[in-house]
Amino acid sequence: MRKRAAEEQKRLAQQEAQRKQIQEQKEAILRSIMTQEARLRLKNIELVKPELAEALKDQLIALARSGRIPTPITDEMLKQILEQVVGSQRRDFKITIKERGWK
Repeated sequence: MRKRAAEEQKRLAQQEAQRKQIQEQKEAILRSIMTQEARLRLKNIELVKPELAEALKDQLIALARSGRIPTPITDEMLKQILEQVVGSQRRDFKITIKERGWK
């Protein structure tokens, strides 16, 4: 039982180390393709919406690697990308109130 727990703990430690290494690689790539102002804006977004920031990071890295976006990415360019991403995710809500016949 203890051996199995030790193996599980070792496996979890390896996964955490691998996740940390991938995160460090992403950060290094983002430092090379973004200006400091753009990185600061991305960090602020990460505080409010971590899922959006993570998706945006992956998208920016993919765009830069494929050459579809000029580097370095400035704060203004990041704002435009954010408008496109957030604009496509927004949903319009329509609330309709039906009369119930209450008097």
